Amino acid sequence: MATGKAKRFSLNLFLAALLVLAMIFIFLYLMMRTALFIVADYFWYEKILAALLLLAETFTMVHSFGYFLNIMHVIKRGTPPEEVAAAVPPILTEYPPVAILVASYKEPLEVLEKTLTCFYNLTYPNKHLFFLDDTRYDLPGQDTKAMAAYRQSVDDLCQGMGVNLFRRKWRGAKAGIINDFLDFVAGRHKEGFEFTPYSGRTRMEKERYIIVFDADMNPLPDFVEPLVARMEANPKLAFIQTPQYYSNFEYNRVARAAGLQQAVFYEYICEGKSISDAMFCCGTNVIFRRQAFEDVGGFDESSVTEDIATSLKFHLKGWHSAYLNKVCAFGLGPEDLGGYFKQQFRWALGTIGLGRYMLGQFLRRPRSLPFSKWWEYFLSGTHYFVGWVFFIMALCPILYLLFGVPSYFAKPELYIMIFLPYIVFSLSVFFWTLEKRHYAAREMFVGQMLIGISFPVLMWASTLGILGFRGKFGITPKGRTLALPLWALWPQVGLCLLCTAALVWGINRFIFEPLPPAAVLVNSFWCLYHLTILSTSVLYFNHPLESPPARESR
Repeated sequence: MATGKAKRFSLNLFLAALLVLAMIFIFLYLMMRTALFIVADYFWYEKILAALLLLAETFTMVHSFGYFLNIMHVIKRGTPPEEVAAAVPPILTEYPPVAILVASYKEPLEVLEKTLTCFYNLTYPNKHLFFLDDTRYDLPGQDTKAMAAYRQSVDDLCQGMGVNLFRRKWRGAKAGIINDFLDFVAGRHKEGFEFTPYSGRTRMEKERYIIVFDADMNPLPDFVEPLVARMEANPKLAFIQTPQYYSNFEYNRVARAAGLQQAVFYEYICEGKSISDAMFCCGTNVIFRRQAFEDVGGFDESSVTEDIATSLKFHLKGWHSAYLNKVCAFGLGPEDLGGYFKQQFRWALGTIGLGRYMLGQFLRRPRSLPFSKWWEYFLSGTHYFVGWVFFIMALCPILYLLFGVPSYFAKPELYIMIFLPYIVFSLSVFFWTLEKRHYAAREMFVGQMLIGISFPVLMWASTLGILGFRGKFGITPKGRTLALPLWALWPQVGLCLLCTAALVWGINRFIFEPLPPAAVLVNSFWCLYHLTILSTSVLYFNHPLESPPARESR
């Protein structure tokens, strides 16, 4: 045991040294790039392009710095995540009533049946199961017979499973129906609600905790007890978030890559945020204290990412949050590029729009939260600008090779002395830390490829978010895999063609014009890198289904 702890200490010390070196080179590189930008003799249009590139690089390095800080928090804690997850929670002396609920908008019945079956199998003794049917049965243009049949099927499913059914006059999508349900639990019955108690159990008191799942998330039988025990031990906890785990990854490339992106977030980032008491809710697989909802007025209905918006309200009111890095539920990830793009658009639009609100709160009430929490919300609220960052970084080498813009290029020895160590140390930290969590470097690269191909979706969503468009809530399609036509991927294909043209023209200019060799090589490398990412992603992810290996006959 002592030898294991000593080895762990040595590895953490080495990792901490790598982190410090990576952070040092982040600042050195940004200082060098800023100084060269100021002194360079640019034309006005070159100055604009150089400023955009500097902003893109600054964004990347600031977010890298934030990721490294979260890793530092985890190292400082010292206890491995598996020991934290396996730690025995406080013993429950009583079992307070808990509402287990799922809000659904016209989800496939087979998906709902799996989720409600898992609800039924939860071992917590004082659970009350609720299905919140948010389907719009009154919309014009629908097949009235089909919708009536779907409604009856939902009723039959809930009755057969013993799950209470809640409906109400439609408003506010998922946040709206959960808020109306919270009013119902509190005894504030709104006009137009329908409640059918299919469970056959009398609710003797108001539920103390609310557990929320998406319609495709299936909890493990022991999901509730350890979370309730932790909530009971800390009366100021507003919620505890647990990870999302996609189970449809084995033969689906998009679901697998989306799950790997989630893994990056749910490992060190969420653990670091939790240690800083800055964890935000992710909308599913989460337990809430109903009293905290009462204190902040329920879910925030002004954003399509109501989970993050409500988390900020909790923190501003003095409530705490936590994250338990233990897979307690499994569900379905997006199964094709269309579904993935729809999911990312909704998340980006809501998060960037919420960033405007966060900035306003910070400017008006900077002391309402510690700086560490504002910092974490800043990173979360700006993450989806990554689409613009990818586009700018892909465009700049193209413009240099095609048109020689910008005409000034940094001295190659400075670039190599500062940028190369930053890349080496940063990638070493990124891949090594995730390898310690049993993720291979190739898997992480595949996840990053899916982010790259999403750049036009994220650009458009972040632009609308800045302009204040709220958007509409929409579910991620499930149970289908469709390849998009190439015309639907024209931004990605177009950028591939530009990268190819720039590479060919760059070679031509290198041979026949006196361009700096280092500048041509560096920009050609980045063109080839982005061409590889985009072309491979279009071919790989647009046909997401993989054939399972043939079984050997005996």
